[in-house]
Amino acid sequence: MVGTAATDPASPPAVIGTLSLKGAGGEPVDLARTLASHGVATLPPQLVDPAAGMLETTLALGERRARTIRIRPGGAGHVAVEAIGDGMPPGAGNGLLATVRKLLNLDEDLSRFYALAVTDPALSWVTSGAGRMLRSPTVFEDVVKTICTTNCSWSATTRMVTRIVTDLGEVAPDGRRAFPGPVALAEAGEGFYRDQARAGYRGSYLLRLAAGVASGDLDLEQLRDADVPDAEVSRRLLALPGVGPYAAAHVMLISLGRYRQLIFDSWTRPTYAKLTGRTVSDSGIERRFRRFGDYAGLAFWLFITRDWIDDSDPVDAAGR
Repeated sequence: MVGTAATDPASPPAVIGTLSLKGAGGEPVDLARTLASHGVATLPPQLVDPAAGMLETTLALGERRARTIRIRPGGAGHVAVEAIGDGMPPGAGNGLLATVRKLLNLDEDLSRFYALAVTDPALSWVTSGAGRMLRSPTVFEDVVKTICTTNCSWSATTRMVTRIVTDLGEVAPDGRRAFPGPVALAEAGEGFYRDQARAGYRGSYLLRLAAGVASGDLDLEQLRDADVPDAEVSRRLLALPGVGPYAAAHVMLISLGRYRQLIFDSWTRPTYAKLTGRTVSDSGIERRFRRFGDYAGLAFWLFITRDWIDDSDPVDAAGR
């Protein structure tokens, strides 16, 4: 889950600004655990190094422009945001900082979840700042990447997403590419998904999804509206091409801040069994985390992913 990227020493990154590593409820944010919160966070255009508390990603700015940024510990409980490459568009800094807030999910209040977790010996550790999911700039990107994880190996997922980004994304001044928008994916055509991305049956799903979003018939960003009930969000996700129960639960967890539903798949079930030393039915796992209510799925996810970060990691919630 580690990525590194070289930058031109003649053009050192320019600091755009800093953001406080605190959630909306004043709770701490562990940067390293946020960067390592789920596997999709490591797919292109992201390059993630949780041990160093660093993320580099390329963001589309509109009007066929893109910019690569670096997110790193900024000291004193802050994260620093840097622009890589020359030619920062006028006024782009504030927009990039707002996007980073969205990526790190800093506006979410997890204090109610922490109040539950602190009473559970297996999960009390999360209150030091874990549980925040690294998001993509758009729900569309998270849905596309999630569809690319279905019924295949991780290497196949990486291949598909890499080709989508490198062949269709807008180019930043440093040569890296952003994740493409729905118009680019819709215009790519069946041949691209069959021959370049080698997406198999997922190709038709991605084309239909992209066409729906590009035309305005599908508004995926509306799913982040807190006023829309979970049941309705789930229904809309399941109506999308290529999205089944696993994919819907995954998008709700990583992108929408909807944490009640547990993700059951060929990795989560055996991982839970290994950690607990016994095989448990899905209903049995649900009973274990039922007390967490709206956060049951998040509690389950953190339970099975604790070892993704070494607790001795020198980068703490304050970025030290």
